[in-house]
Amino acid sequence: MSRPLVSVVIPNYNYRNSIGLCIDAALQQTYTPLEVIVVDDHSTDDSLEIARRRDVTVLRTPRNSGVAVARNTGAAAARGEILFFVDSDVALRPDAVEKAVEELLAHPEYGAVCGIYEDQPLIRDSVVEECRVLQAYCWRMDSLGTVSFLFSSLTAIPRRVFQEIGPFNPRLRQTEEVDYGERMSEHYRIRVTPHVLGRHDDDEKLLPLLRKLFRRARLRVPLFARRRRFAKGFETAPRSMAAVAALGTVLTLPLGLLGPVWLAVPLALAGVTIAGDFSMYRYVLKRRGAGFLVVFTAVAFATNVAISAGIAVGALHWLASGRFRRLYDSHLSPDGEHAPRPLGTRPEQRPGMTA
Repeated sequence: MSRPLVSVVIPNYNYRNSIGLCIDAALQQTYTPLEVIVVDDHSTDDSLEIARRRDVTVLRTPRNSGVAVARNTGAAAARGEILFFVDSDVALRPDAVEKAVEELLAHPEYGAVCGIYEDQPLIRDSVVEECRVLQAYCWRMDSLGTVSFLFSSLTAIPRRVFQEIGPFNPRLRQTEEVDYGERMSEHYRIRVTPHVLGRHDDDEKLLPLLRKLFRRARLRVPLFARRRRFAKGFETAPRSMAAVAALGTVLTLPLGLLGPVWLAVPLALAGVTIAGDFSMYRYVLKRRGAGFLVVFTAVAFATNVAISAGIAVGALHWLASGRFRRLYDSHLSPDGEHAPRPLGTRPEQRPGMTA
């Protein structure tokens, strides 16, 4: 029996440092037959030219519209029976596609097979990036099995499932994968596996990372309120408490002005933050040693504060704004924008390649 064609879809916007590594890794997969489609979302750097120098199909959106639009554009042009979405800052292991196809063929009840990032960055830029990559690795390892969300940056979806669930919401620029996972998990199992791996070029600077986490957490609040439960496999109660306790630690530090005994409150909350993700800190200690663990703990604490602060601000916004409460209704945009529909226009195409 012939093997199904896999279409690797790579959305890109200004990832000149990693797009070449991402495409090369996709072209070097052990699995065949396979096609690679890069969708440039109107980049302003030279990443589009880097992609065009490779033997892949290159499409371009008419204007910058967000990663959801780019993925939908690639899916519409794809010929494969399986769509493998990988972001342009991720380089797949050579057997990633093969492992994903094996799982999908063995389990027709799966709507998607999601991989995880390795515990080392694709490009070593800073200690902040190394900390973040380790944190992401540990969180995803804790999520192995059936989940109710989607790691759209590294995931394989049968075309029949994608057609049934529908495209990514083109109006969502930040949380399209959360929305898609909620929609898919109502009908299919979403599986996170440690056998589909890739290296990620994560944020190298702390403040941009914290801003991104804050923004994404805030925009998820309407979805949290609607489902009234933790996401299966990722937003565990202990991890959520760890994030809340980190923010509580910061907010209660001024109690120390009342006397040393009051410092017990923020210290206790800091202890809750560590306990909520204890296996992660133990892994980092074993993997990188005590010295690195100190730095890692500081970065992890900051990310927890950013996440919980984003949720707190989002909760206030949810209480005050009916529009914000309806962000995940199909006709509204969390960014206050109406993104153009990606499939109504013909994208730019590399000469000699077919869409």
